[in-house]
Amino acid sequence: MSFETIQVKRDGAAAHVVLHRPDVRNAMNGRMIAELTSAFEELGGDNAIRAVVLRGADKVFCAGADIGWMRESADKTADENREETARLAGMLRTVDECPKPVIGQAHGAALGGAAGLLAACDIVVAAEGTKIGFTEVRLGILPAAISTFVIAKIGRNRARRFFLTAEIFGANKGKEIGLVHEAVPIDELAATVDAIVSAIMRNGPNAIAEAKKLIRDVTGMSRDEAMAHSAETIARVRTSPEGQEGLRAFLEKRDPAWIAETEGK
Repeated sequence: MSFETIQVKRDGAAAHVVLHRPDVRNAMNGRMIAELTSAFEELGGDNAIRAVVLRGADKVFCAGADIGWMRESADKTADENREETARLAGMLRTVDECPKPVIGQAHGAALGGAAGLLAACDIVVAAEGTKIGFTEVRLGILPAAISTFVIAKIGRNRARRFFLTAEIFGANKGKEIGLVHEAVPIDELAATVDAIVSAIMRNGPNAIAEAKKLIRDVTGMSRDEAMAHSAETIARVRTSPEGQEGLRAFLEKRDPAWIAETEGK
């Protein structure tokens, strides 16, 4: 994959998607949105990839929307703005629904749409001192495209505060409200993410994809619907080749085949 605004680096069964516009603090524009969509679609279908780390180059994760891109948006029609917002929401959905676990590795800043990008990740590790905020209302606009993913992550009550105040908060507050899973010193950031990736590599790749989908599916279902859907899902997964291999490996006190494959044995 060859891109202009991002880089995709492979490290064994893990892929690193790097936001790479350091001259503008990795700010998002239409090109980056399109390239992130393409990258996550391709990685999601790559059987050799077991986990994806999303991070920023240089000093920050992402400063939010590119100023030039926002200036252009101000001159666009309502229909053009609607289409642009749909592309951003579609990119976030592609990240959210990627069948591979997506780990957001944040440092420096994650503002506006960048905070929404973290909300679309499965797991977020942020360096202490990272500046996070849903700052759109300061510009007289609102966090519309990211709202579906952010509210699902932090809940309506917290969104009612942070969407309306646009206050900037740190990694520890991000952890308190549910946007961030781990807040660590900057010099422990990469190692913490690596440990999470290593833990993921021990798990069945199909089981992980099914677990991600199950979370989305049962959200909003009635209790009876969720119970029936969960029973159907586990029956299908348990009788799948991966499910059978995992159960046999456990009973035989050995590593399942996917661990040997990951470790190149």
